[in-house]
Amino acid sequence: MLNIGKYTFESRLLLGTGKFSDLEVQSQAVDASGTEVLTFAVRRLNLEERNQKHFLDTLDLDQYTLLPNTAGASTAEEAVRIAELARASGLCDMIKVEVIGDGKTLLPDPIETYKACEILLEKGFTVLPYISDDVILAKRLQLLGVHAVMPGASPIGAGRGIINPYNLEIIIEQAVVPVIVDAGLRSPKDAAYAMELGADGVLLNTAVSGSGNPVNMARAMRMGVEAGRLAYEAGMIPVKRYAAASSPVEGMVHT
Repeated sequence: MLNIGKYTFESRLLLGTGKFSDLEVQSQAVDASGTEVLTFAVRRLNLEERNQKHFLDTLDLDQYTLLPNTAGASTAEEAVRIAELARASGLCDMIKVEVIGDGKTLLPDPIETYKACEILLEKGFTVLPYISDDVILAKRLQLLGVHAVMPGASPIGAGRGIINPYNLEIIIEQAVVPVIVDAGLRSPKDAAYAMELGADGVLLNTAVSGSGNPVNMARAMRMGVEAGRLAYEAGMIPVKRYAAASSPVEGMVHT
């Protein structure tokens, strides 16, 4: 089970809702993923003028927990304003804090992210900050009281997979809240690897929506997350420098 603040989920796959070719494909992919948490950019939804159909209208929202994010924010103040808009609209009090500090790499601004988290925690939000794979920042945010940390595997939409497993392992080892690997994943292999490292969950968007068949990719990612988690819980053999016989050598008949 994945526990984030007061929320509990059976699925460890969180799915973004952007960039799908149409709402029908998106709906089918969401179903195939088995996710219980859907994230979306508040700024991309017109919550005041509901004359245009959007993904909220195509899904049975009783089945899902919404995770609004503050994409588009470049300062703490903007992120807080977006979060308050989401909560005022009755979407959810859980917020993914995303404050981008560089337009080319889309890497998060650590200082503005920290400031936004501090304010949102004081306002009673369930706070999940998106960060780079910064071990110290992850630790400082947990001390601040966030409910999960979401380190990126590599830059958003890059599809480069996990480029620094060492940092992710350290973040996971030191974590006192769930660690959800977010951004940069490309294949079920990447998702499984993140889970094998001990991550509590994985958040995907472009890897599914940008694939040739988003519905099949969503299903494949679900399997990758489940397989990686099973392997982590089962315990993998240690890596050795040399071969180790798979059959016992004691009692063998010598010729």
